[in-house]
Amino acid sequence: MKNELLDGLVVRYQSGFFTVETASGIISCGIRGRLKRRTFQGDIISIGDQVSISMLPEGRGMIEAIHPRSTELARLDPTPRGDYRQILLANPDQIVAVFACASPEPHLRMLDRFLVIAENQGLRALVIANKVDLVGKRTAKKIFTDYPPLGYPVIYTSAETGEGVDELRQALVGRISALTGPSGVGKSSLMNRVQPGLGLAVREVSTHKDRGRHTTVVRELFPLTGGGYVADLPGLRRLSLWDTQPEELDGYFPELRELVKLCQFNDCAHYEEPGCAVIQAVEEGRVSAERYESYLRMRVGDN
Repeated sequence: MKNELLDGLVVRYQSGFFTVETASGIISCGIRGRLKRRTFQGDIISIGDQVSISMLPEGRGMIEAIHPRSTELARLDPTPRGDYRQILLANPDQIVAVFACASPEPHLRMLDRFLVIAENQGLRALVIANKVDLVGKRTAKKIFTDYPPLGYPVIYTSAETGEGVDELRQALVGRISALTGPSGVGKSSLMNRVQPGLGLAVREVSTHKDRGRHTTVVRELFPLTGGGYVADLPGLRRLSLWDTQPEELDGYFPELRELVKLCQFNDCAHYEEPGCAVIQAVEEGRVSAERYESYLRMRVGDN
């Protein structure tokens, strides 16, 4: 009798083995040899991938097929043989960017970079303004005032007081979330508030510094009790916009999209060209000067 295939979700990767969650349970799997034959340098399978596996006699599994991805977060790792395409997370539904309102001061240019990555991949972006107890909600809203009008929800949270935790928990349910943000913003403490023990698990995996494919890397999707998964992606901070052409960048800033059509020149870079509708909007206060500066920095590669 032919061995029937099981469909499942890759929830963990370590040392060449993949943990797959199936309707029959959690199964440790290798990769069928024919899947390793490829014409590109890069990861074949990542956490978040939907796969089909066959069962081996000893209870382990073998990944036979990888289902098409709807989205992915990837980066290029330069090697002597050329760039290696590293898949950080397959099929994410949203990027959850955690920043502190204070201690450390929020790095909004980094946030803008995450939002461009989300726009590029067609992902929902959720901004978490943590440590709101240090500054008060009124001040926190001033810090992140540019983002809600652009369609980026901001949830104000405090791991100390529990403020905003229920709202964050609901935003994570039923989705695969890529969790990212600078060091010291309180991600682990916040995740422990969302689900006891989750922050500890996230911190333990994050100690395996993801500095490239030549180090021992653990990547993992953490299940949420209400449904959904969270993946901590410290490597997202170093994700380059390698598949984004400079002339496409303005399309990933929602406030610039319609203005681009009004520029005098079709190839306007919105730097110092005459008749630029973007520059005019910045001067008139209709576009945030800080967001415009982020655009310029990314345009010239100064991230």
